[in-house]
Amino acid sequence: MTLPAGWTARRPTLDDVPAILAVVHAADTFAIGHPDFDAEDVKAALAAPHVDPARDSWLVTGPDGVAVAWAIVDNPTGIGREFVDVYVDPERGAPLRAPLLARQLDRTAERAAERGLPALTVRCAACAPETRWATELAAAGFARVKRYVRMNRSLADLPAEPPPPAGVTVRSLRPGDEADLRLFHRIFDTAFRDTPDHEPLDFDQWREQLPSYGKVWDEWFVAEVDGEPAGALQSADQALEHDSGWVRTLSVLPAYRRRGVGAALLRRAFATYAAKGRAAAGLGVDLANPTAPVTLYRTVGLIEMHWVDMYERSVAATGV
Repeated sequence: MTLPAGWTARRPTLDDVPAILAVVHAADTFAIGHPDFDAEDVKAALAAPHVDPARDSWLVTGPDGVAVAWAIVDNPTGIGREFVDVYVDPERGAPLRAPLLARQLDRTAERAAERGLPALTVRCAACAPETRWATELAAAGFARVKRYVRMNRSLADLPAEPPPPAGVTVRSLRPGDEADLRLFHRIFDTAFRDTPDHEPLDFDQWREQLPSYGKVWDEWFVAEVDGEPAGALQSADQALEHDSGWVRTLSVLPAYRRRGVGAALLRRAFATYAAKGRAAAGLGVDLANPTAPVTLYRTVGLIEMHWVDMYERSVAATGV
């Protein structure tokens, strides 16, 4: 990547978190209307288990020393797809996005070779206002494969939590109980096996990821039908900066779908968020997921806020 005179591309460190956050806030405000990252999110991205900032990330600064672009490649599980993010200040960094993407695709080819794979699938996201970025992704060989919708509801007018349907009970997860954690994992893993993007993790791998979702254990729930495990809801703390509760996953076993289990779990989560004084609740929906219950979400008061398209291409390993 050739930069104009005075511009610099270098590898970021944790000392660069404030500069990176400024770039991400500018990018997110343009894309979705508000910042969606905080400093802890940036630190977590740079310190992720499958990220080496000295090889997997770039920070670009202008002649004035101000950061205008940040790129990073990650794979949260260390298996399956790679994810490339390229954030730019829309006022000054837009021309940098395509060349930074090219650098990250080259790095992905190296990562494939390091893992002994012939190729890796790469995904990038584009929001509605990012028309230039969507065009650049297409020019780089990406194709749109799915759309995610973010849904929210205010908790100011939350009605009292109604009784669950007959036979359905909802209880809090017991995080200190190994057997209960294993039960929660089994529900989650089984419920998502019929979704196209599910990358199964064994219990130990899944457990290693738990700290990244925050310490909101009292916002995790298990549902039972006539005493049998039927569903689970996992919250995360990623929306706390917006004074919002966040449903990371809602899992209902196939045998218990359309029996009010999902709604009972959501209502319990919303009531818990409201009791803590949260102003809103939200979640993301994969519209390609055959079990995505958008109608259910609407019945519990969630409404669509904005969408994100996911683009994908394959990258051959270096030397292949």
